[in-house]
Amino acid sequence: MKTGAEYDMMKMILHMPEYSGTGRAQDDPQGSSEKRGRAMIEEAAAFAAQAHHGTFRKGTQIPYITHPMEAALIVSGFTDDPEMIAAALLHDVVEDTGVTEEEIKERFGSRVACLVANETEDKTKCWRERKGATIQHLKSAPREIKILALGDKLSNMRCTAKDYLVLGDEIWQRFNEKDKAMHAWYYWGIADALDDLKEHLYYKEYIMLCRTVFGAGT
Repeated sequence: MKTGAEYDMMKMILHMPEYSGTGRAQDDPQGSSEKRGRAMIEEAAAFAAQAHHGTFRKGTQIPYITHPMEAALIVSGFTDDPEMIAAALLHDVVEDTGVTEEEIKERFGSRVACLVANETEDKTKCWRERKGATIQHLKSAPREIKILALGDKLSNMRCTAKDYLVLGDEIWQRFNEKDKAMHAWYYWGIADALDDLKEHLYYKEYIMLCRTVFGAGT
């Protein structure tokens, strides 16, 4: 079951007034592409909420689902493409839950599955190897993959910066990688890889938050 905050966030993603209990927009003509797109987004939100049920953001009691929902809101600032927004909602379900890429493909289509796969890290590798691979991948990735990555990483930086202002460097103890310098290397590496998006307000926010937490980039 979605909390009130999660439902409000989903309505913001959908850019709509109210949903009926059937998942159909009350003022949306049946059979329209807009209706199908909204239905896909709502289904992706519900699917992600179920997959992440009972999990929380590291070191907090904040339900984890708030992260992919925020990532989807950020992505919706770039595009109203429902498959992109659905992929943002689903971007962690393969990496962090028992959901498989094939399940995503069967339920949401091959493009959404491919987008999610591009946001999925190989957790058989060590932290630095995974993060280095992510940075290298994003440097030559298509724009839509970079937008998804910015949605994910900006959401993470918002959470980290907020808690950093309260906890200071103690915050790094909640992560598997506890060296602040390594996190700085990673997040500034992401900034470099996503430089194509530098004119967008969300990229500028990301840079500001990195400076708040890590100081000037190298």
